[in-house]
Amino acid sequence: MSAFALIYNGTGDSIFKLKSDSIISGLKLVQEKLGNGYLSAFPEELINRNIRGESVWAPWYTLHKLLSGLIDQYLYMNNNDALEVAKGIGNWAYVKLKDIDASTRQKMLRNEFGGMNEAFYNLFAVTGNERYKWLGDFFYHNEVIDPLKAGNNDFGTKHTNTFIPKVIGEIRNYEITGNRESLRLSEFFWDEMMSHIFSTGSLSDKEHFFPLDKFEEHLSGYTGETCVTYNMLKLGKHLFSHNPDARLFDYYEIALYNHILGQQNPETGMVGYFLPLKTGSHRVYSTPENSFWCCVGSGFENHAKYGESIYFHDPENETLFVNLFIPSELAREATGLGITQETAFPYDPSTTLRVNGKKSTPTTIKVRVPAWAKTMDIKINGKKLSFKKDDKGFATMKRIWNDGDRIDIKFGIDFEFVELPGNPSKRSLRYGPIVLAGRLGTEGMETPAPVSNPELYNDYYTYDYHIPENLPTSLNIKKLKKLDGLKWETEQGVIVEPLYDVHNERYVVYWDVE
Repeated sequence: MSAFALIYNGTGDSIFKLKSDSIISGLKLVQEKLGNGYLSAFPEELINRNIRGESVWAPWYTLHKLLSGLIDQYLYMNNNDALEVAKGIGNWAYVKLKDIDASTRQKMLRNEFGGMNEAFYNLFAVTGNERYKWLGDFFYHNEVIDPLKAGNNDFGTKHTNTFIPKVIGEIRNYEITGNRESLRLSEFFWDEMMSHIFSTGSLSDKEHFFPLDKFEEHLSGYTGETCVTYNMLKLGKHLFSHNPDARLFDYYEIALYNHILGQQNPETGMVGYFLPLKTGSHRVYSTPENSFWCCVGSGFENHAKYGESIYFHDPENETLFVNLFIPSELAREATGLGITQETAFPYDPSTTLRVNGKKSTPTTIKVRVPAWAKTMDIKINGKKLSFKKDDKGFATMKRIWNDGDRIDIKFGIDFEFVELPGNPSKRSLRYGPIVLAGRLGTEGMETPAPVSNPELYNDYYTYDYHIPENLPTSLNIKKLKKLDGLKWETEQGVIVEPLYDVHNERYVVYWDVE
């Protein structure tokens, strides 16, 4: 089965498109003058140093961002100049790398290269030029991927985000070539990652894996690199398109709401590198011009993607998947049936799907039954549907749909404690999929918004939170007092609300539970 993600709002802004066209036309002219197709913000000698195995920070990683952006400009904005520039980069890379021996290649790939394999596979898929597939295969990193093929789940303390883009490249290899080994290792990696996550859906501490029996030691101010979660969501979408399993979107929903949604400061627009989980810590944001990291680039992209994976469509079996409960409109052109989803989730645990259009043949609509839902009631045009969750975690409705048909869904929702592995007395509180954090004030904090100091080397790694002592972090769930919306109050007077709403203030996520 192959299910395809549907983007409900992908037309783009005309002003943005005009500016993008101008920029890419300029890049094309620069590339033509250079002659060899190399295009980057840094000299080609940095690539040469990487090839020689000398010390240099990740030139291919940086180049990957440029190449991927150009391919996206072609795919989503129909910019042919962007494709020509991308092909120029690909042609340059092929000439640069085609005669490199195996030993030199392995030394070169030890330097982080992001998703170069995925980008070249994508360029091959667009153009059919075999040299780009060769480049995708060239960036197969044996030291990372071979152990996954062998079922090795010992990641030690390796750099987390070095793994995930390489695995995304492998799933693209499967999609292009049918290499089932690439699919199998990608599924294995995903399953293993589910034992590495915090309750927010985030992974890593200071960008690295850590032993699974050391979770408490790694509740720090540097947990949850945003790029890691960005790439986990991306990998999940690919896996779902080959095996539509609701568990993939149980994770996706948690990571989207609890990590991604809260990483942009609503007052300044700046974004965070990490999602700190140490009690008393707080978010630390980028600055407009100087503190500009990998998680700023992917961080801004994240917030343009809320409409990307609500729906998937399997055209072979006339099946529409509803994975997320987000207000949205799905155009009829994509599936033959349009869907308007009306919901105030998570503030109201319900959603309504209105059908637009009519088809003369039966169409299946599958709605994810969330792992957090205590109950799930469905009515079609006011009549209650009796259903049994299928083996992939969906409620299935198959019929000839008519214009104006209405599906009303109501979820049973409640509190859930998520234990910190290794310490059952330290728990995170979720309401449905939403992590609830306690506001702990601003004592000793930089105001109005704490930002990383660009004058200090890697300040986001060494930021001192100056956490006060004796913060109120105990929680008795039976004594929570309901306020308005998704707000409660503890008996110590701490306001508890969704983590994504807590900005410019200290918080607690993992409570000492009574």
